[in-house]
Amino acid sequence: MTVREKALELLAAGGTVEGAKLARELGVSRNAVWKVMNSLRQSGYEIEAVTNRGYRLVSPPDRLNAAEIRRWLTGPGAGRELEIHDLLDSTNNRAKALAAAGAAHGTAVIADSQSGGKGRLGRSFFSPEHAGIYLTVILRPDCAPDRAGLLTSLAAVAAARAVEKVSGADVKIKWVNDLYLNGKKICGILTEGGLGLEAGRLEYAVVGIGINVNRMEFPTELREIATSVGNETGTSPDRNRLIAEILNELDGLYGDLETGVFLEESRRRSNVIGREVTVIEGGRKYPAKAVDIDGQGRLVIETEEGRTCLNYGEVSLKL
Repeated sequence: MTVREKALELLAAGGTVEGAKLARELGVSRNAVWKVMNSLRQSGYEIEAVTNRGYRLVSPPDRLNAAEIRRWLTGPGAGRELEIHDLLDSTNNRAKALAAAGAAHGTAVIADSQSGGKGRLGRSFFSPEHAGIYLTVILRPDCAPDRAGLLTSLAAVAAARAVEKVSGADVKIKWVNDLYLNGKKICGILTEGGLGLEAGRLEYAVVGIGINVNRMEFPTELREIATSVGNETGTSPDRNRLIAEILNELDGLYGDLETGVFLEESRRRSNVIGREVTVIEGGRKYPAKAVDIDGQGRLVIETEEGRTCLNYGEVSLKL
């Protein structure tokens, strides 16, 4: 942890921190503390110097910061190793490279923006700077590849809970990887994995979560289908806290990967069950009714030919 990060951690605990205590905890001189405070102010932090008492953090800027994220972390694993970038092509790409090099379970890669954000089925994910959360977590589940398909459902529940916790909004899940608010998409999830060929089990999985957080303008082609938490609620939650809450929820749910008990919440939050949908599988499209989500996280649909389960593909609410 850098001196700046440690100083932020001490200030983020709340109240006024004496200059002497900061110097002692940071292992630097009082003059160096003054320089650190000025450096933080230049980065957008509002820090008040209270005569004869010390320094107080009034408000942080809307910038991604490891110390601010760690301030909210409560879980044992996810996010304890953080890598934060101003810009990446894709947090999933970076996480896969780290995972292949042996990065620990729970390592999180975060970017303020992406030049090549990845969605499902080869689509791009709109990722402007200072507007959203672009987060990928490296997981090392000890399970067969087919069971790891539940990771996307688990991540969707975790992200929905986190958004609700910081915003109070009622978040829905569109099978299998999108979060919706007031009928529009606010989040997409992309899970990718690395397979150990000899053992036939996953060596790692990377779970990418992109959330539109702040008030934002969308490209013309997205305006009718996408929105943000800020656009819908009028208030933009702190991105650092939201990241931490996602990681906390992932930690809390991860132990249920084998049992899949979180699927009950996935069903409860579903905005497709009981509705007529269009199923899209490759170049094929056909109408169906979404009936249920089974114990493997598959969508149960009903067509003229009867009931079947979708392992992959997607559904559209537009007929």
